[in-house]
Amino acid sequence: MSLNKRVKRKPVGKMANQKEYPKLTMEQAIDLVMAGKSAEGLRERTLKDYKKDWGYFVTWLQKNYEIETVDELSPQIFRDYINYLKYDAPKYDGHKYIKNEQGIGLSDTTINIRLRVYRAMFNYLEREDLIEINPMTNVRLLKQDIDLTNCFTDDEVKEVLRQPNQRDYVGFRDYVAMMLLLDSGIRANELLSLRTTDIDFQTRFITLGGDKNKNRKPRLVPISAHTVKLLLQLINENKKHFSTDRIFLSSYGEPLGQNQFNKRLKYYGEKAGIEGKKVTAHVYRHTWAKNMTLNGCDAFTLQKMGGWSDIRTMRRYIQMDVEDIRKSHDEFSPVMKLVHKKS
Repeated sequence: MSLNKRVKRKPVGKMANQKEYPKLTMEQAIDLVMAGKSAEGLRERTLKDYKKDWGYFVTWLQKNYEIETVDELSPQIFRDYINYLKYDAPKYDGHKYIKNEQGIGLSDTTINIRLRVYRAMFNYLEREDLIEINPMTNVRLLKQDIDLTNCFTDDEVKEVLRQPNQRDYVGFRDYVAMMLLLDSGIRANELLSLRTTDIDFQTRFITLGGDKNKNRKPRLVPISAHTVKLLLQLINENKKHFSTDRIFLSSYGEPLGQNQFNKRLKYYGEKAGIEGKKVTAHVYRHTWAKNMTLNGCDAFTLQKMGGWSDIRTMRRYIQMDVEDIRKSHDEFSPVMKLVHKKS
């Protein structure tokens, strides 16, 4: 027979020692979170995203509520904000380069990114005893449909690889980058930060240090002999004109930016006639993961190469389309094996 756990009784009435919590303004709250998260080792880019996403919420809040401190926030206010984002918020509002004439209502993915930021913020404030009630506790993320069109088909891959003009520097650089994405599945920021010393050309492994990885864990990424040959050609071309050991550079020898790189990928996708898909480095990563799985790579090896800390995250990258499901069923169905044995 198990013993009942003793529960400490709380005093009630006037004798109760009620803890007093500070009245934090919106600005004080984000400053405290930024300081705390910085001490925890969050990257500078992540901290900037925290401040930006909190700014979006505070701007909306000031237009719709007369609230000055975070203890006045409630789950219902955040639900109202979710409805605004989903049905009334202008897309790309306040963007430097994109006009907000793109329509109304943000994607579920964008909304969930913001909600995760707010949840992390209030979890920190609650953990540090800076707020009594966490207004995000019962606010759930939006349920999202799994996108089965987030990979290139084999024909699309062949067509998009035909687009870069390999006779000029930019075209060849882009072609090498696209081949490396398809061969290794590395993320865009990992690719663009590569230096010559990160690659062992004999063993054909890329070493990605924890400072370059999303989850801060170092990993080794294998690449094919063909990709090694292309990288060596690009490195030799760089040495003729530039003194840096970075591999992916602009035509002026400066580090290639992620936005500029994705614009190049989008340009080649449009030239290849690819429609209904966002042609970004992330789609190349999806394509790599899916094809590695179809070609027989086991899930744990794929997880290690791709750098996913949670195998559940990896599953989203390897969604199969109808044709893949049909091929797998026809090949592995026990009924088909029984029929073939009888015949």
